[in-house]
Amino acid sequence: MTHATLIVPTRGGAERLPRLFDALAAQTHPEWDAVVVIDGDIDGSQQVVERHAHLPIRAVVLPENRGRVTALNTGFAQAEGDILIRCDDDFEPGPGHVAAHVEGHASGPRGVVGLPLNIAPANAYMRAYGLVADARGRDEAYATAPEQRWRLWGGNTSLPRDLFHELGGFDARYRGYGWEDLDLGYRLHRLGVPIELSRAAEVRHHMASVNTRTRALRALHSGMARRRFDEIHGPGISGPAAPPGETVWNRAVLAASRVLNQRSVPVAAGAVDAALAALPVPVGRKLVALTVEASAVAGYRAAGSVADPRP
Repeated sequence: MTHATLIVPTRGGAERLPRLFDALAAQTHPEWDAVVVIDGDIDGSQQVVERHAHLPIRAVVLPENRGRVTALNTGFAQAEGDILIRCDDDFEPGPGHVAAHVEGHASGPRGVVGLPLNIAPANAYMRAYGLVADARGRDEAYATAPEQRWRLWGGNTSLPRDLFHELGGFDARYRGYGWEDLDLGYRLHRLGVPIELSRAAEVRHHMASVNTRTRALRALHSGMARRRFDEIHGPGISGPAAPPGETVWNRAVLAASRVLNQRSVPVAAGAVDAALAALPVPVGRKLVALTVEASAVAGYRAAGSVADPRP
């Protein structure tokens, strides 16, 4: 029977890990284990792993915060399974999760992607933007052409161990937030490896981005990482640096991006969060979307864009 290893990078995950471990204990596929890479133990995460010693889970503790790429490469290097499954610490897999990933590889070497089912508390941000953005993102993901599925590579993915080592692991040049996963997916695509979407591998994701401030800051940092991707693989490979075309919306995004930076993004996004409860939902949705999209463009520009992000 095919053995699978889940690789779980975590930092400050002591409260999240028990939910993940309880879900893994219910897996229907019997041949699995998990490597939990603690990226500097700041909250007793190692003790949480040790309290679950009845499960095939072990901890690898980095002495200090070395970043997600190092944590991922450390875990993947120590994994012994035939199939390696990337798993975030805020996931709650269903009982058939591991089985779905293993089954996805039955037809030969490939990458398998399962989408997240985002779980978040009801608040003004989720009502105005989060729920709609999640639903639209899922619809767009399932409509993605096979040659573009590398863009879906993320926290719920799997590939054969030999193929991971052939790729050389995650690229250590990604030191901030985001795009190290997409980079790996793109390199799979360049090798001609098919990437499949598995509905059976979808996973409940107890998301952290539950307000405009968090979402915009992640967009800013992701924009910076996307510029690194284009530096590595070629200008424009990631897509347009900014919204193309002379629509009113695109001009507004570009204008807002020119005043957003590391300091102003949390201030502007915080103001949007404070106003959401009093705004009509359609107006709030536009304000959140403008802040998030402009932050992503600002991040790309701040990192020193390959080309000036203007249409």
